[in-house]
Amino acid sequence: MSEDDTSSSSQPQSTSRLLEIIMTSLDDDKAEEIISIDLKGKTSIADSMIIASGRSTRQVAAIAEHVSTNIKKAGFGPCKIEGLEKSDWVLIDAGDAIIHVFRPEVRSFYNLEKMWNMDISPDDFTPDKLLSR
Repeated sequence: MSEDDTSSSSQPQSTSRLLEIIMTSLDDDKAEEIISIDLKGKTSIADSMIIASGRSTRQVAAIAEHVSTNIKKAGFGPCKIEGLEKSDWVLIDAGDAIIHVFRPEVRSFYNLEKMWNMDISPDDFTPDKLLSR
């Protein structure tokens, strides 16, 4: 490991750099229909959600493993991964970003894009607003 690699992994990393690594990895692995959703102000679980598709369970698993490896190599630490056993839907928790890699049929069934792209805010769920509906 070179000195540059060591110093870059010990410095705090930015969310924009994390997104760049994720998007590059997905593109390199030929993921399809890649979208990024800004979650700031919508939830505290992450700042961004990235959704992509792979053509088969084998490709979904490979994409997910490569994204996780690339994030770790860039100094962001290990990711939590769920769903590799079946690889119909793999979720990667990279801290500031959540990545979903689906097979196309599973992606269309759950339709996460629609749910997270809704123009709502946490303030829409205050007791006053809920009772006024």
